[in-house]
Amino acid sequence: MKTLMIYGAAGYTGRMTAGHAKAAGLNVIVAGRDAAELAKLALDLGVDHRVFALDDDATVDAALSGVSVLLNCAGPYIRTAEPLMRAAIRTGTHYLDIAAELDSYRLAEKLDAEAKAAGVMLLPGSGGSVAMLGCLAGHVAERVAEPRSIRIALHVSGSMSRGSAVSASENLTTETLARTNGTLQGRSPEDIRSFNFGKGPVDCFPVTLPDLITIWQATHVPDIETFVHVSGDAFPEGDLATLPDGPTEVQREANRYQAAVEVTGAGGSVARAILDTVNGYTFTSLAAAEAARRVLGGEVRPGFQTPAGLFGNGFAETIADTRIIDL
Repeated sequence: MKTLMIYGAAGYTGRMTAGHAKAAGLNVIVAGRDAAELAKLALDLGVDHRVFALDDDATVDAALSGVSVLLNCAGPYIRTAEPLMRAAIRTGTHYLDIAAELDSYRLAEKLDAEAKAAGVMLLPGSGGSVAMLGCLAGHVAERVAEPRSIRIALHVSGSMSRGSAVSASENLTTETLARTNGTLQGRSPEDIRSFNFGKGPVDCFPVTLPDLITIWQATHVPDIETFVHVSGDAFPEGDLATLPDGPTEVQREANRYQAAVEVTGAGGSVARAILDTVNGYTFTSLAAAEAARRVLGGEVRPGFQTPAGLFGNGFAETIADTRIIDL
């Protein structure tokens, strides 16, 4: 039976993902650096565990022995993505993660040729907003003749986990980017746009999301802009170390996520849709486990791939009660 390793499994999202993967009947190894927490999690789930850091290539390669698919849930990804992607290529292990930082996707682009030569797939963003927004954008782009531009916004609701907050604080992109004529270019951070997530128009501010890479990769639409609307205490301030591990189940259920997209065609035609789904942490853990299941089952293309490009634009709607509503 093929084996899935979840690195960072002792973290908030990693634990949830490991539970979903085990419930799906996958052969799971939980891994990371926290020996005590991993041993406890492995005992709770009835799975094996491996403890290793990422500062020695030989150690990482040995730890991946017998592993078919590696799912990286250990942020900040600026520290973990490169050693694990490179190890995956060296050992012939397909790589997935749940990163939301642009640098991880730029790295996957850079390593695309090496991964293809090794027959290895790099699938960053296998769960989370990259899967949500990619499926929404691809779905609507199919309705437009010669799509030329995509404007897409994510509504982030509720609180962050401690790990997500630390990752975000270490990976804030100082430059606000958009994709124009197929290339990433700077843009004004003051370019506020209005989107309707289903309860009336709200202001959304431009941000640099990895979807500037993944939506381009999947659709080749030349002009792409990404925005965010934040409600609640989604971006905490102060000492991040004092934050709770993550939102409770009750808090997650009370804070669903939405996304909205506007796709414009060469002739000026416009199509819009919204996506409504469960809380981002719930979606991410479910989607990452499902992506791993499908990759273990043989849904693989070597090189840098995206969830929507690999699994199709309907992937997001297979997760929980996610639905896309055409407007």
